Amino acid sequence: MFSFFILFFLLIGVLVLLSAINKSIGARKLYVQLLLKIFEFGRANIESSQRHDEIHTESKEAGDEKCESALEEKNGGVTCNGNSVISRDNVLQPVTDKESSSNIQLEPKNVQVSFQLEKCLTYVKAGVEAIIEDQVTSRFEAEELKNWNLLTRTNRRYEFISWKLTIIWMIGFFVRYVVLMPLRVIVCFIGVIWLTVCTSVVGCLPEGDKKRAIVHDVLGHCFSLLSSAISAVVYYHNIENRPSSGICVANHTSPIDVLVLMCDTTYSLIGQRHGGFLGLLQRALARASPHIWFERAEVKDRHTVAERLRQHVSDPKNPPILIFPEGTCINNTSVMQFKKGSFEVGGIIYPVAIKYDPRFGDAFWNSSKYSMMQYLYMMMTSWAIVCDVWYLPPMYRQEGESAIDFANRVKSVIAKQGGLVDLVWDGQLKRLKPKKEWMEMQQIEFAKSLKND
Repeated sequence: MFSFFILFFLLIGVLVLLSAINKSIGARKLYVQLLLKIFEFGRANIESSQRHDEIHTESKEAGDEKCESALEEKNGGVTCNGNSVISRDNVLQPVTDKESSSNIQLEPKNVQVSFQLEKCLTYVKAGVEAIIEDQVTSRFEAEELKNWNLLTRTNRRYEFISWKLTIIWMIGFFVRYVVLMPLRVIVCFIGVIWLTVCTSVVGCLPEGDKKRAIVHDVLGHCFSLLSSAISAVVYYHNIENRPSSGICVANHTSPIDVLVLMCDTTYSLIGQRHGGFLGLLQRALARASPHIWFERAEVKDRHTVAERLRQHVSDPKNPPILIFPEGTCINNTSVMQFKKGSFEVGGIIYPVAIKYDPRFGDAFWNSSKYSMMQYLYMMMTSWAIVCDVWYLPPMYRQEGESAIDFANRVKSVIAKQGGLVDLVWDGQLKRLKPKKEWMEMQQIEFAKSLKND
């Protein structure tokens, strides 16, 4: 037992040392490749069991497998795994302010109107579709997997299909909860302490190019160590487009988006000022590099936020500021409406697309369902967090282009690169009711459809 603890802490020491020198021996990538082989073995066993059991072939799992191939062609490439099984018409969609003002026109009072019942069918169809599966709430649920990943976070009892899968699942349960989880918790604790101490020390250095270089290296080491706490494997693409200044915007899936990006380069962060332990981390980071922290009352003041952003962007020596324009976490199957605030500031916009591989662990944080501690528990008991990051070419606001159009153009580029569905809906519908203007606009469009040309 004593030798076990010595080996355990020796392993932690090696992790800290490798993070300190920013090196990797490739163990995590080998670990991921091994998991893929185990998942493939499990998939083959499940399919074999289903072929020999009529109950399983008639179950929902078999229907889901057929659904993807059948509906992909029918629905223009949108599959079951993309959280959409309905082909929708462009009705009941939110519109921009420009479109809204051009479409709202007063009708003459003396127009003869003849009602036709079939005119209502389009909107009845849209209503039924929304009841069955709307495009908003489905984006705040975990992405459905095509193959089981040996995690018990499902209502399907795959682990009991065969004795081979049962044994593999039991071994995996032991590895995740008895070996990996304690190791990850200790690494996370050491990483947070190390980050706090290092940023506090570096913050005492005089301002200048030397300090910025040291901060870049120190933050890279600290976040690399923290990434070990979730066994993160990140693949960075097109690093020639890596942001060096200006504003960096990315799709938002999880709080660990910051961790994933900070492992590669240094960013300035923007957010609300907190107290307690989180406030301690914010103050430590602020001493090491320029960040923008707002008081609660200032967050709602758009002019204050925009002015602080302009001041930050105007200094080319400042690191790029990282912003998630969606304003909430989406389940990594789509990109939802970008808030226009960060696109009104001016300057260079660096788009970044982040796509997580859900086979190893679900990185999406459903804040309305799980607390931060529950989310961290799920991360540390998952197999790993594997994702791809694409740095896209810098984009500029064109002459005469509105901030909304610019935001939509950037969002479209990110969605296309990440293989995500580009949606026009506001992610805040997760918590708020639809805007009154949207409902009024649809009422006007519905009234027009009831009239004969």
